[in-house]
Amino acid sequence: MFTARLPRYEDEDDGKPAPIVIDRLQFKSDVAGYLREERSHLYLMDVASGTTQQLTDGPFDDVQPAWSPDGTQIVFVSKRGEAPDSHNNWDLYLVAPQAGASVRQLTTNRGIDGDPENDWTSGPPHYSPDGRRVAYLAGGAPGDIWYSLLQAGVIDAKGGDARSPTAALDRNTLEPRWSADGRWLHFRLEDDASMVLARVRLADGHVERLTAPGGVVSEYDVGAGGRIVVVHGTSAQPGELAALERRGLRRISHHNDAWLEDVDLVTARTMTARSADGLEIHALVYEPAGRPALTRHPTLLRLHGGPVSQHQHEFDLQLQLFAARGYAVLAPNPRGSSGRGYAFQRALFANWGAADVPDVLAITDRAVTDGLADPARLGIGGWSYGSILTNYVIAAGTRFKAATSGAGMSNMLGGYGIDQYAREWEAELGLPWQATDLWLRLSYPFLHADRIRTPTLFLCGEDDFNVPLAATEQMYQALRRLGVPTRLVIYRGEGHGLSRPALRVDRLQRYLDWYDTYLRPQPLSSAAVP
Repeated sequence: MFTARLPRYEDEDDGKPAPIVIDRLQFKSDVAGYLREERSHLYLMDVASGTTQQLTDGPFDDVQPAWSPDGTQIVFVSKRGEAPDSHNNWDLYLVAPQAGASVRQLTTNRGIDGDPENDWTSGPPHYSPDGRRVAYLAGGAPGDIWYSLLQAGVIDAKGGDARSPTAALDRNTLEPRWSADGRWLHFRLEDDASMVLARVRLADGHVERLTAPGGVVSEYDVGAGGRIVVVHGTSAQPGELAALERRGLRRISHHNDAWLEDVDLVTARTMTARSADGLEIHALVYEPAGRPALTRHPTLLRLHGGPVSQHQHEFDLQLQLFAARGYAVLAPNPRGSSGRGYAFQRALFANWGAADVPDVLAITDRAVTDGLADPARLGIGGWSYGSILTNYVIAAGTRFKAATSGAGMSNMLGGYGIDQYAREWEAELGLPWQATDLWLRLSYPFLHADRIRTPTLFLCGEDDFNVPLAATEQMYQALRRLGVPTRLVIYRGEGHGLSRPALRVDRLQRYLDWYDTYLRPQPLSSAAVP
């Protein structure tokens, strides 16, 4: 069983591409490109003969299929109903594994059931060992879009009311999977810069954390006999396979041991600060090794994307590289970040810049007050929403002496219709011709580019449909026109995430060169550089 989207491209007689003709409301998607009428559907292959048959059809996408234990049913995720491009209401459906079988809807939540655009958070739904229930990832209210919590859901395979056994945690609870006896549901619990493995007893809601905070469980599996294997890492240890045992985690793989002997990594610690309104804000700190005590460091604030995401205790080559170069690195989790509950995430809704810039500045102030950061050598940067927030920060003041801004948008009004998020922007901001003032307010960095003095390196993929290149070009053009030191790097043939390793290396080197030009850390010995 598999899913496939059959292309329907046509060429002109001379072999050149035909015009792209579009009728859909949602007509763009990063990597996939322009969207026409081709959709993903379920197919069944007979392994012995190699023949395939199509199980589902229609003007909608069917994804993330999973077998029932007895092989008589397939559960999958689909977004159906009239005008599926106009909403984001994904539900679970059932179909028998035979051509022409009728499809039955299982869940009726108005939000997202399953997480079809982010397999890393959930994967497909999972039947309980006895086949009587289905576990899946349930989203919140449709109007919350990406600010809602994603939490484990359970529903009877025959239908009925779904429930969320982890709702009381007020955290994202991802990738739910059954215990061998069906009494427990395991999940990855995102909690304040950590990602631990936990489980909930379905009979009474009792939750047990199975791994310690201060690390990240990025993947896991539960065997038929109840044994559990995870991929676990920390800020100074890349993820490795480990068996979960009564005494804790027992490492199984050692893929990175030889490399780790040749590099000098630092372990991130937690810093807290009070924001302007008194709310406590958290950040991870990477302090360069081999430095004299009481020395102030050139300091970089690196802002995560999302916006609903978090910096966490996992290995990050980029942050380690900056620390090895002699920079102190601050990785803040301002309002809008995940890991601290629904209200903390939702605080950023239609409030970009106003909600999170004070949090970023509070962490900066704390680092200066603590004697860690040199206030004359502060840099900032990020990718995607991290770039958007960077632009807000450098438009709000001149304390940062260098910035890198990758694949971000600052002219929100001028960006309507050029990215893949028209439906989401309508939910968060309203239609631009009806809520123009809000769209203009969130376009602050572009409309007030004349207040920016920070030398800024802009970067973007040529084929980025997530945050298109045009948005980066606008900010570059504004700063170039204003005489602010700037440069634009366009990665040919790349989307929102750079896919070619050589280009990722190129980006890292450009970051280092740009920051070194304006912040100039003292060189370290070669032993301290990864």
